[in-house]
Amino acid sequence: MPYDVALRHQQALDPSALTTITAALHALTSALDDCRNAGVPFAADAGVLLLARHLGHLAGAGTDDTILRRRCAEAIAELERFPALLTLAIRGVGYDAAAKDLFHADGRKAMHRLAAALGLAQDRYRVHSNRSHISQSGEITLHGEEVLVQLSLGPLGPDNEVIYRKVDGRCDTIGDVRRFASVRDLLAPERFAERLRRELRLTPPAREPQRLAG
Repeated sequence: MPYDVALRHQQALDPSALTTITAALHALTSALDDCRNAGVPFAADAGVLLLARHLGHLAGAGTDDTILRRRCAEAIAELERFPALLTLAIRGVGYDAAAKDLFHADGRKAMHRLAAALGLAQDRYRVHSNRSHISQSGEITLHGEEVLVQLSLGPLGPDNEVIYRKVDGRCDTIGDVRRFASVRDLLAPERFAERLRRELRLTPPAREPQRLAG
């Protein structure tokens, strides 16, 4: 049965308590729900219109459109520079099956790019995933003849998502002492490959490293 309440009109007439964007947005959302329940068109409701204007006032206070547009453009550029893998590394993927699928797909791509930057022949390394428990990210591992690199979102926190070490063949899963790097390092494969060669004293590639598009 349709019903209406007076709260949105009261808040619209005196929005002094709605001092933040979050509070004003909540009031506007509730007002829209009231209108929907009462069968009142949004555009014809004075309370909704006044609350929307108040929200716009709060959102525009102290900042002009030019600055906001520049910040949006900078955010887009940052997202293009650091793909979904970085975002997922920050927010985590536990209990989110879709995010975990994306993490493993992008992680495998990043490992293949690193293998190409290291100049590894396709038959001399493998990339594999361990999805682990639904509450955990699992691991994506690049395992070559001399190097093992593993990506996971473990308890060590930011800037320690990547573990790398020198190994003796692809049957060696223990290897030398573990070293740590950030997921950002993995997303710059040529530079990270140089770091691995230097720190682990890897055999120089017999040919120029491949460069993969994308």
